[in-house]
Amino acid sequence: MWQFKEIVEGIAQACNAFNIPVTGGNVSFYNDTEGISIYPSPVLGVVGIVDDVSRAVSPGFKKEGDSVILLGENKEELGCSEYLKCVFNMEKGIPPQIDLKEEKRIQEFCLEAISMSLIESAHDVSEGGLSISLVECSLLSPQKIGFSLDLQDDMRLDALLFGETQSRIVVSSSNQKVKKLFNLAKKRKVKATVLGKTGGDRIIIYHSNKKIIDIPVNEAYKAWKEAIPDIFQVK
Repeated sequence: MWQFKEIVEGIAQACNAFNIPVTGGNVSFYNDTEGISIYPSPVLGVVGIVDDVSRAVSPGFKKEGDSVILLGENKEELGCSEYLKCVFNMEKGIPPQIDLKEEKRIQEFCLEAISMSLIESAHDVSEGGLSISLVECSLLSPQKIGFSLDLQDDMRLDALLFGETQSRIVVSSSNQKVKKLFNLAKKRKVKATVLGKTGGDRIIIYHSNKKIIDIPVNEAYKAWKEAIPDIFQVK
């Protein structure tokens, strides 16, 4: 119960920071299966208005040759991550911290850049960390566009790839618009870093000029698409 109380208070703080009203809710704590309780996990349904649907931006990469850009900052935070759970079966550590003012600044910058048609795609960095977000940008691309990039951050490699540091967004931008995007980022005091380029049919990631990941997009898509059947061993 304490965990759920803290979660609700955190949601309230975020709603106040973003000026988002809460219209209602429903709670059930009777969710045990064979004596094992589910995690205290609220599910949020949020409704907003898109003023111009033609300017709506989705997560998937749109064109080959676009610049892949990270908004926000990578930090060495691995606590409570999907990586620890899936690879080491560990549920421990300090979860990533969040600065709501920084989060709001990055979100408002992203919306402004979209309204100025400076961004082709945008995807949050959340479960699984930066590497998963980048791969999903390829898998959600209508053309399944690959990418090649080089991460230069000086930190533990697993934390860089799979840490779930908050307030980060992966965007892509046409080369002729990158300068305007960075000028706006500087004006709005948002950190922006070019990671690489879209293109090809492979997912390629370097770290400090050393190749660490090189897989076909189709292979990654198959693993992603068949994840649930594989878990439940559905034929």
